[in-house]
Formats: sequence, structure tokens, C-alpha cells
Amino acid sequence: MRAVDVMTSAVITVGEDVSVQEAAKLMAEHGISAVPVLDPDNRVIGIVSEGDLLHRAETGTERRRSWWLDMVASTNRLAGEYVKSHGGKVKDVMTRDVVSVTEESPVADIAILLETNHIKRVPVLRNGKLVGIVSRANLVRALAMTINEPASGAEADDRAIRDKLLAELKAEKWAEVSPANVTVKDGIVHLWSSYYSEQEKRALVVAAESIAGVRRVEDHMRPISAYLV
Repeated sequence: MRAVDVMTSAVITVGEDVSVQEAAKLMAEHGISAVPVLDPDNRVIGIVSEGDLLHRAETGTERRRSWWLDMVASTNRLAGEYVKSHGGKVKDVMTRDVVSVTEESPVADIAILLETNHIKRVPVLRNGKLVGIVSRANLVRALAMTINEPASGAEADDRAIRDKLLAELKAEKWAEVSPANVTVKDGIVHLWSSYYSEQEKRALVVAAESIAGVRRVEDHMRPISAYLV
């Protein structure tokens, strides 16, 4: 499997001049732990994560050092920490050295990247431009769908099935499904979405079953109420 097989294509992003508060609100509303920062040409110039917003003056969590640590710390470092905790724009707090992968990067390599760099997600680039993101959750789902399933080498067919199903669901007003919640392996569609009603759940299964080449559908879906307890 490669990045294109498991990545989330609909990525929440921000520009470098967006306020820190607005970026934090986006992350909270969408339940995500980071957002890529793009320039006007859709190129990744940074990323803002929960870690970048951990020490902020507004919440009283900015770094506080003893006087002797301040003496040995470089002025550049102290100035940088001040900008990070007091700056009002995304460009003041974002991490600029962003680790990225391409659509063809094997998921095994991505797992190593996440582990060695102590990060939770990595942008997927095509010709330097953002096309998706792979998170730890994406890799866990990719692992889950391989249990007891023989390798077939039909990755291209799986990708075509996933693309057709996502296109079908995108055209339906009732189907609010994140691409991250649809995975395909050896012709088997795995649905991880949440749903409001049994009719909606059944419709998602029917949509998957109607795609040519689908061998069966594995239902991992849970009702919305299950997330509220």
C-alpha cells in the first residue's frame, strides 16, 4: 500500500496570515491536531500542530524559566520563544521544516517517518503541492483492513474502486463521509464512518456494493450517539 491508498484528500488548511485563534478554532471544530499552512500556490510552507499552540500568553501557559536559565539561554532562542507564545499570526507559531511524502510513498516508509520524527501526520505532495495527508489513524485503519486478507497485488484496482465510491458519495447530499473513513484492500471495502440512521448506514453499504469489482463490504460504522457517551 502507498500513501495514495490511505491518505485523506479533503484537508483543512490555513494561510500564514490567519490568526492563531482562528487556526485553533478550526482544529477544535474539526477534531484535528494540526493544519498545514499553504501559500497562494497551494504549496506547503509550514504546519501548525497542538504542540505549536501549547505555550501561549493568552492561556497563561507560556514558558517560564528561572533567572539562571534565562542567563544561559541565547537571546535568539528567547526571542523565538517570545514570538511563539505572543505572536498573533500563524506564521509566528508554525513549524517551517515540514516532513512530507509523495503519493507513491510506501506506508511502511511513512510509519518510520512518523516514528523517527515524533510526528502524528505527514502532508502528501504532488509536484510540491498538497494533495492529501496521512495520519497515524490512517495507518492504523490500513493495518486493520489487512487482517486475514491475502495480498493480491491489485492496488491499482483497489484505488479505482475507492475513487469511484468517493465520487458516488460526494454526489449524494445525504452522504457526509470523510475520505479517511473509506479504505479498500483486495476488492474489500471497509467503511469506518459514523451515521445518523439505519437508512443512512444501509445506503452507504449499498453504494459500496454497487461499485464494480467490490468483493464484499466490511461494516465498521458506529452511530453518532456512540460518540456522545
